[in-house]
Amino acid sequence: MSAAEGTTAPPPAAAPGSALARSYADRFLGFRITPLTRRRLRNFRANKRGFWSLWIFLVLFGLSLGAELIANDRPIVVYHDGHLFFPVFANYPETAYGGVFETNTVYTDPFVKKLLSDKGWAVWPLIPYSYDTVIYDLPDPAPTPPSLQQWLGTDDQARDVVARVIYGFRISVAFGLILTFFSTIIGVIAGAVQGYFGGLLDITFQRVIEIWSGLPTLYMLIILASVITPNFWWLLGLLLLFSWTWPVAVVRAEFLRARNFEYVRAAHALGVRDRTIMFRHLLPNAMVAMLTFLPFTLGGSVTVLTSLDFLGFGLPAGSASLGELLNQGKANLQAPWLGFTGFFIIAFVLTLLVFIGEAVRDAFDPRKTLV
Repeated sequence: MSAAEGTTAPPPAAAPGSALARSYADRFLGFRITPLTRRRLRNFRANKRGFWSLWIFLVLFGLSLGAELIANDRPIVVYHDGHLFFPVFANYPETAYGGVFETNTVYTDPFVKKLLSDKGWAVWPLIPYSYDTVIYDLPDPAPTPPSLQQWLGTDDQARDVVARVIYGFRISVAFGLILTFFSTIIGVIAGAVQGYFGGLLDITFQRVIEIWSGLPTLYMLIILASVITPNFWWLLGLLLLFSWTWPVAVVRAEFLRARNFEYVRAAHALGVRDRTIMFRHLLPNAMVAMLTFLPFTLGGSVTVLTSLDFLGFGLPAGSASLGELLNQGKANLQAPWLGFTGFFIIAFVLTLLVFIGEAVRDAFDPRKTLV
């Protein structure tokens, strides 16, 4: 037997886009991607504007999740007298660095900075200010214009605008994501129950939704804000009470259309439970229409918190907020950088979400076929 005959030939290389490459990708991902999903992904990527908007949005939100490592008035790492400290993640008394006070260390104090430099070193964030840091050594009365130290200037309370934008962006997007997620779940369940069972239940539920949607949400927020001090979770819960109705109409219409299809009747005849038919067989069809609205709904949820903060009925005073920045721009017309910063940040975020929504719409459009 020759060497060539006794040697096992290596498997052929998988060309990009081939069936073999797709099977390797499916095996690596742990699930099989259907041809329909592949077509939708290709259509989404074909919309370059939406595709790159998604990546830009994810990168910006990912960076904002680590805002404490980017903008903070505490060092990230401190090496002092042979010991490592991580002030970003924990509080240390001044005595840990050779000081005299048992209280939490104020790292912007010149005395503390000298203690750190005498027996070690410190790694500071790129922006040495947090969202609530008051800068006392400003060259002019606040608000001050942009400079090398404060890239977007300071607000009327001598706080760095860049730091407040980073933290405010994180709060606004997180609020929008959580509100959109839970309102979608509640609305999908309500629409599915209405459309599937129909009849008196559907009619009664529709009248309740019409009355509930007509309630003045802003007035109720104003009334309750005078009684309870609003915070992140309080606002989220209150807005969730009024925002869950948006997907009901879409899901209800799809369930009303599909509940009399032959495969649904066959499932009934075979004794399949209603819950299984609703959420395994009918819901995927309804999700196609509903997913196209999600990016636009997220943009609306972000705008809701911004609007409440602008009107003064949102997050507690002092919180990092894009709406509060806009309000400061309105109140300080002599400092145009405040209003311009808030406007361009919000416009940029909403533009990204609109572009993503257009790409999602193209991906789920059955009329679009990309070869």
